[in-house]
Amino acid sequence: MTTGIRTVIYPVTDLAHAKALFGALLGAEPVVDAPYYAQFDADGQAIGLDPHGHRHGQSGPVAYWHVDDVATSLAALVQAGAETVQDPTDVGGGLLVALARDGDGNLIGLRQAG
Repeated sequence: MTTGIRTVIYPVTDLAHAKALFGALLGAEPVVDAPYYAQFDADGQAIGLDPHGHRHGQSGPVAYWHVDDVATSLAALVQAGAETVQDPTDVGGGLLVALARDGDGNLIGLRQAG
């Protein structure tokens, strides 16, 4: 089951520059600010900046569907014809993420709260 898309992550090459840009757009400071990731809260919508996002072939923002079970959701996508790009991975605090790619090359993010 999904509760919808509530996280969008942008791959960035210059995290400091991207934080300044999104800070100006949102009129706020990041709620998460680490060397490996920054995140803004835009009225309940998480906007993430990943300086390592290009490693999975990200050329633009990826929407992350919030799901109850990342492994089950990823398996359902693969069964429907998607390919796994990133297996379920704990990115800290029990938060699991995974990436799939559909037949058109679009990345589909999955996120399971820890």
